[in-house]
Amino acid sequence: MKPESIPTALIALIALACQPGDSPVPRSATQVRDSAGIRIIENPRPPVGSRLGWRVGPAPAVSIGATDGEEPYLFQHAIGATRLGDGRIVVADYGSMELRIFDGASGTHLATVGGMGEGPGEFGDLMDVERLPGDSIMAWGFPLRLSVFDSAGSFVRGFRLERQAVTTVGLRPITPVAAMEDGSILASVSPLHIDTLVVELWDAEGNLRASLGSHLAHEPRTRVGGVNSTQTFGWDLKLAPWGELAVVTASKRYEIRAFATDGTLARIVRLEDVPRAPTEADIEAYIDMEVRARVPDSFAENVDEARAQARREIMATPVAEHFPAFASVMSDRTGHLWVREYEVVGEEADGVLWTVFDPDAHVLGFVETPEGLTIYEIGEDYILGRVQDELGVESVQLWPLERVDL
Repeated sequence: MKPESIPTALIALIALACQPGDSPVPRSATQVRDSAGIRIIENPRPPVGSRLGWRVGPAPAVSIGATDGEEPYLFQHAIGATRLGDGRIVVADYGSMELRIFDGASGTHLATVGGMGEGPGEFGDLMDVERLPGDSIMAWGFPLRLSVFDSAGSFVRGFRLERQAVTTVGLRPITPVAAMEDGSILASVSPLHIDTLVVELWDAEGNLRASLGSHLAHEPRTRVGGVNSTQTFGWDLKLAPWGELAVVTASKRYEIRAFATDGTLARIVRLEDVPRAPTEADIEAYIDMEVRARVPDSFAENVDEARAQARREIMATPVAEHFPAFASVMSDRTGHLWVREYEVVGEEADGVLWTVFDPDAHVLGFVETPEGLTIYEIGEDYILGRVQDELGVESVQLWPLERVDL
């Protein structure tokens, strides 16, 4: 039975049966087997309307950001953030190319490091920041240089991933994606205009550790108006750390593939799922949303003509047979994997729904996070991310997370 066909009364009964603190999915319902050295975990889908008994607080514990005032609190695209072991929060601000360090309890600015430039610890195009073991701080950007700072913010060393990969459009540099639990680096070529991604693991000194192979980057492209275009509702490749493993998996089906540090496929995690085909109403809702995003009401002139052109371009793009199985993946600092559910345009809920798996890949249930919160990091008892108000003012917020024992 498809979720949308379940009667409302039954959904209400399921929700009542799965009160906070209960596990919506019994561990015994998961099937585990080994095949040629690969562990395969088959999970049932949590009941519709159920929630895992983990609670995100009603308001952020800390909110850093302001409409006006002192420069450190004025973000020009807070592109990443991480929390250190003593609670301090490090924010990577793209506009200033700076790493800004704040007190984790009061949100008070403590220090600023980095900045625009080509010198040690400076950035030409800041992309992300992550915490390494021992509370070191690693940040990277173009030109493709990684910088490591100690916990006080002092520059320690810099290095590059000195390799280019052969792709369908020629040689492309290997770029960092995320830091692994042990401080090594999950890296790949940029997916922009690329059909196949080379994925690798590097150590924190800039040495190649293992290849995780080449993988299709997205739904096959179709040529539209002389331009290669991905399909509407098409799937793409997701990369993320998961404890000691690295997730390299397509969102085409609900099947999470995770690789060991030696480059071998170690785990395949499946969740019971029924592929859903887009309806005409789904497609129309998506087109309307995209047209208004490309040509907002504030468009200078010829709004109707510009929107008509945008609609023609979008309608010329082929539509995928099914929606993606999920939207994104990320792991938290306790080894749980969070998989964001795919939201169909017009069916958006008040919060963002995630399916959570434990470190052994057993599904636990659904958890909701606040709408509008772009999550950068999930810790044992917090969620760290960025919000933007109606005026475009950014704040980096720390939300409390309570994990109720199952």
